[in-house]
Amino acid sequence: MLRWIVATLHLIALGIGLGAIFMRARSLRSPMDGSRVGGVLHADTLWGLAAVLWISTGLWRAFGGLEKGSDYYLQSGAFRIKMTLLALILVLEVWPMITLIRWRIARGRGDTPDLGAAPALARISGVQLILVIAMVFAATAMARGLGYQLGAADRAAASSPARSAAPEPGGSQ
Repeated sequence: MLRWIVATLHLIALGIGLGAIFMRARSLRSPMDGSRVGGVLHADTLWGLAAVLWISTGLWRAFGGLEKGSDYYLQSGAFRIKMTLLALILVLEVWPMITLIRWRIARGRGDTPDLGAAPALARISGVQLILVIAMVFAATAMARGLGYQLGAADRAAASSPARSAAPEPGGSQ
């Protein structure tokens, strides 16, 4: 039951995150003035919430004994691609995060933030959206065992007559 709930939360984070980064990019592409900052910050808050939910449930699923086990994930080329995409998203997020924190501080003081970075932040958000979609492709490949590299024990089991004892890389979830 716990495995199912954590997997469900991981997928709910996908819905929240895709919607949030799309809205952040769209809001930042609109002509910016002080009245539009609230929408950008709301989308950014949801993006941050999704990131926390994604990362925490993902780590729990991969390394907390809920799913196939860390050996499976670490031997999966698709998993490594997915983690590389996540790292790119996180690196790209540093400047928008700092900038939008500054916008929040300025709004808290009653000032209008410097909105000159909005077009660049919109482009970064658009790239992050594409990277999240690419992560979905990597995740579905991973779930089906694509890019899985058999370990020594798996290779030995696969070559033995009693192959039915070997786990299937793309087995049911």
